[in-house]
Amino acid sequence: MVKNKYTTDPKSVDTYIATLDTELRILVNKVREVILSADPSVGEHVKWNAPSFFYTGDMADFNPKTYQRDIVVMNLRKGNVLLVFPTGDGIEDHSGLLFGNYTDGRRLAQVDSLSDLDAKRDQLIEAIRLWLNRIRL
Repeated sequence: MVKNKYTTDPKSVDTYIATLDTELRILVNKVREVILSADPSVGEHVKWNAPSFFYTGDMADFNPKTYQRDIVVMNLRKGNVLLVFPTGDGIEDHSGLLFGNYTDGRRLAQVDSLSDLDAKRDQLIEAIRLWLNRIRL
C-alpha cells in the first residue's frame, strides 16, 4: 500500500494564482473551487509549475512515474484553462467533457470562461468522482 507522502498545500496555490492577471486569476480560482468541491479527498499543491490536484488517501502500490495519485493539473493559457488528467483514460466520461486519446493515458478538458465553467461544472465534478471511484481502495 502506498501512503500519501504529499500534503495539501493551498498556500502555495494561492501564491501561484496571485501572480496571474486578474481575468485569468478569477477563472483559475473558480475552476479550483469546482475541483475541490468534488470530494474532500482531493488535495492541492503546485506541481509541474501549475496548480495540481491529487488524491490524498492511501492507494494500492504503484510505480510513482505513472502519476497514479495525480487527478488533474491546470495548464494555464491566455484566456483559458486546459485541464490535464494524467491518467484520464481510466475515466468513463460519457458527457463529452474529456477529449484526446494520448498513448500516455492523458485526457483533457478545456474551460474558456466563467460561463463555460458553469456549463461544464457538473461534468467536471462527475469526471473527478469517476476517477476517485476507480482509484480508492
